[in-house]
Amino acid sequence: MNNYKLTIQYDGGRYKGWQRLGNTENTIQGKIENVLSEMVGKNIEIIGSGRTDAGVHALAQIANVKLAEKLQEFEVQQYLNRYLPHDISVTDVKLVNDRFHARYNAKDKTYLYKIWNESYTNPFMRKHSLHVEKKLDLEKIKEASRYFEGEHDFTAFSNAKSKKKSMVRHIYSIQIEEEAGFINIRIKGNGFLYNMVRKMVGTLIDVGLGERNPEEVKNMLESHDRSLAGFADAHGLYLEKIDF
Repeated sequence: MNNYKLTIQYDGGRYKGWQRLGNTENTIQGKIENVLSEMVGKNIEIIGSGRTDAGVHALAQIANVKLAEKLQEFEVQQYLNRYLPHDISVTDVKLVNDRFHARYNAKDKTYLYKIWNESYTNPFMRKHSLHVEKKLDLEKIKEASRYFEGEHDFTAFSNAKSKKKSMVRHIYSIQIEEEAGFINIRIKGNGFLYNMVRKMVGTLIDVGLGERNPEEVKNMLESHDRSLAGFADAHGLYLEKIDF
């Protein structure tokens, strides 16, 4: 078998998320698998580095697929980009070692959340960033973000249903930058639970609006109470980078 590593960008606005679902064909994974299956004439399954929720975007999602056929990398990339919807692009295809696994070999991930922090809307980014009209207090947001860094039980910041899986994750860094009207929040960690980034960002926004104190984040983490965290919309969130 020939193992191909795919680097994928997508606008998740009109999709039900990354993961293939039985009740809809409107997923990123499903669209890519359909095109690959047409290319080789049989059903193909791909392995993604992880799921993204409905409406979430990706700048560099990673997947791998094993094909019996030995195809040139550029052939696979060109075929995919010819037949995929225009809001999904395969930016790179590499033939890799048979042992490469997009999910199991992922070491850490970086998510980017974009906030448009002006009193007026941004017509060009309204579907790709969250509009917060009131000026956010960046110093308070940065203070609150430090409580997330390190290894914690993130039960309070997840909607994950499974009680068997560990809720402990390690957040390596949170970077908050202001640039031309945008506030960019980058969160790097060894893994993320369902809705975790969106609940973290929603809570940071509440702090920036003066609706919470920064030190409340520490109490929320310790409480394991899922009803306390804020929640940010999906359309401002991007899977930015995966390290292997």
